[in-house]
Amino acid sequence: MSDFGNLYFKKSILITGGVGFIGSNLARKLVELGAHVTLVDSLIPEYGGNLFNIDGIEDKLHVNIADVRDEHSMRYLVQGQDYLFNLAGQTSHMDSMHDPLTDLEINAKAQLFILEACRKFNPAIKIVFASTRQIYGKPDYLPVDEKHRLSPVDINGVNKLAGEWYHLLYNQVYGIRTSVLRLTNTIGPRMRVKDARQTFLGIWIKLLIEGKPFEVWGGDQLRDFTYVDDAVDAFLMAASNNDAIGKVFNLGGDCAISLKQLADLLLEVNGSGEYAIREFEKDRKKIDIGDFYSDYSLIRTMLGWAPKTTLRNALKDTLEYYRRYIDKYI
Repeated sequence: MSDFGNLYFKKSILITGGVGFIGSNLARKLVELGAHVTLVDSLIPEYGGNLFNIDGIEDKLHVNIADVRDEHSMRYLVQGQDYLFNLAGQTSHMDSMHDPLTDLEINAKAQLFILEACRKFNPAIKIVFASTRQIYGKPDYLPVDEKHRLSPVDINGVNKLAGEWYHLLYNQVYGIRTSVLRLTNTIGPRMRVKDARQTFLGIWIKLLIEGKPFEVWGGDQLRDFTYVDDAVDAFLMAASNNDAIGKVFNLGGDCAISLKQLADLLLEVNGSGEYAIREFEKDRKKIDIGDFYSDYSLIRTMLGWAPKTTLRNALKDTLEYYRRYIDKYI
């Protein structure tokens, strides 16, 4: 990770979705930097919060078990904060299609609660919002840059796009200092592995550690992957650099790789394992976007961010973590 010196020392930080995958890794870095950190998480089982994610630092931060859909809680929680890292969200694309109203509540409506709370009670706060590459839909060209048309293929993408635009609008109209990171596939320690709600790689790793074969759907699709430490760097760079205000940035990985190549690399790093190629089910095929990898040259040029961790090392570190702690995640 990058060295941020005293930038965050004694700053008050609020992280929504803070006991989840990226939020907890971000919290660890901020605690290390001497920040006063408050985590907000509903701990609803489907959404990835896991108290083990903050094991060892629980006495160095505050945890508030609250739902971002509770506007009264958010009014209280945003007060006095210097920075808000807004990571709370429903991430499952299939869940969003089966239960679109819940996805709407979390990924769109709740974002207005948060922004209204900031506008009324802490307009000086700086916010970094976690968006997703899913808002682009099926790419017209590769790599996908921020100028690519936005055409989500599922409910999750539509609602995340609304949440993103709310943040940009509140910057333009009310002067709330917001910026947006469009994340690609983020991987690493503390990600959800009990199912594929957060990332398909999680269930691959769980089954691999259990000595069971995993399934690769399709196999030819190209993807890129960001290691969580690199994603944390991007959030901290965006929050601390005024050039990021009102801007949208793609994150990306060190390479584009097919899912079959990824499966082979995972087995190679693990030293054993097996998988089976499967054809898409009809409902899953309708929302598959084909090949996707990001052009992250804008954030590299403006903020100096680039992924530092190779995919091989990211897989190695992730496997080592879950070999030790898999029982805490299943």
